[in-house]
Amino acid sequence: DLVTPSFFVFYTEQLADDSMSEEMLEWANVDRLSPSALANAEADAYWCLTALLDSIHDYYIFAQPGIQKRVHYMKELVARVDPEVHSHLLAHGVDYIQFAFRWMNCLLMRELPFVLIVRMWDTYLSESDGFGSFHVYVCAALLCFFRAELVTKDFQDLVLFLQHVPTTEWTQKDLDMILSQAYMWRALFDSSVHLQRVPPASI
Repeated sequence: DLVTPSFFVFYTEQLADDSMSEEMLEWANVDRLSPSALANAEADAYWCLTALLDSIHDYYIFAQPGIQKRVHYMKELVARVDPEVHSHLLAHGVDYIQFAFRWMNCLLMRELPFVLIVRMWDTYLSESDGFGSFHVYVCAALLCFFRAELVTKDFQDLVLFLQHVPTTEWTQKDLDMILSQAYMWRALFDSSVHLQRVPPASI
């Protein structure tokens, strides 16, 4: 999953020319690349993936402590910014790790339309620790975006909803709302000692 956005960007760069519209730059055109252009795109994507994994290496080592820590931070953040949603999840026995683990592990690749992932990752690259700490704020904003639906559901419906958030029809405007909310919360809480506590061994 994690190499896909980088490869898409680099392969479309190799493919693009003045005669091609944005709509023409799609996966079906990958066969149009020459072997050397494909090799260049793959090499650039591999370099970017390596840099990305270096920034979140503790996500993918034994026991995945980086993911555990980020899920804990997300839980603490939601408890502060939207106590009603947080309390509703706890009251119905929903553990954040049940849905947020994949949000952290795959960096929302499976939750958002691919074109929005490219835009979101572009934002992450412009931020200090974008794929680490800023991503936590984005996940919290995504969760709270659906607060009206969440507070009406019980355990089973909550888990199903959070594992398949309805973003298929989302546009750039929807993502911008999430990113704006994440920016605001980071400005308020990024230095908060409360959010930087070491999480317990088991979340």
